[in-house]
Amino acid sequence: MSADLGPGLTGLLADRRLLSRKSTAERVAAILRERIAQGSFPPGSRLSEERIGQALGISRNTLREAFRLLTHERLLVHRLNRGTFVRVLTAADIADIYRVRQVVECAAVRAHGARPAPLDDVEGAVEAGRAAAEAGDWAACGTANIHFHQAVAGLAGSERLDDLMRGVLAELRLAFHIMDDPRRFHEPYLTRNRELLTALASGDADGAERMLGFYLEDSRRQLAEAYPEPAGLPD
Repeated sequence: MSADLGPGLTGLLADRRLLSRKSTAERVAAILRERIAQGSFPPGSRLSEERIGQALGISRNTLREAFRLLTHERLLVHRLNRGTFVRVLTAADIADIYRVRQVVECAAVRAHGARPAPLDDVEGAVEAGRAAAEAGDWAACGTANIHFHQAVAGLAGSERLDDLMRGVLAELRLAFHIMDDPRRFHEPYLTRNRELLTALASGDADGAERMLGFYLEDSRRQLAEAYPEPAGLPD
């Protein structure tokens, strides 16, 4: 079930500049996590240690440690004698991801109501989604949507929650690949993202939280209805 990793590896060559001579497994994991969140490495892709290590200019040991970190985050899976793969989620994974999102994102909106925070990142993600849609780039639109929800979670003002949501939302991006028509899936949420931003900017945190709750339930249901069972890598 391996996929052509050409585009993903091209992106990693650009990411190489982010690594200093004292690069760490955590930095490598952060780069790979973001590439997964951008959809560069689809579910079921086998990650070549040699090719990724060369692209980033890092040692095999560093890369393996990064793989271990991302395996702990449920983004990768190691198959004995076969290598490391991007995980293929199950319907149960989707349900659990949305439980976490409901708790964290709705709490972040409540926190914003109690102590308003700058909305620059939320607004920037809304604008990025609009620009991607106008360009007909629905993969980029999906990435903008991930960044939107990361920014919403960021309204809580917690670095620990930010770290948690980076992993959760990267995992969510793996589910987007199941949607046959990405435009049909993503386009309605562009308007809903802007409506949420408007509610937050106007100080209507209660309204924004209710809106977000319905939004997340609609999104969860769409993915659940599209998701096959069982799902996983073939033996």
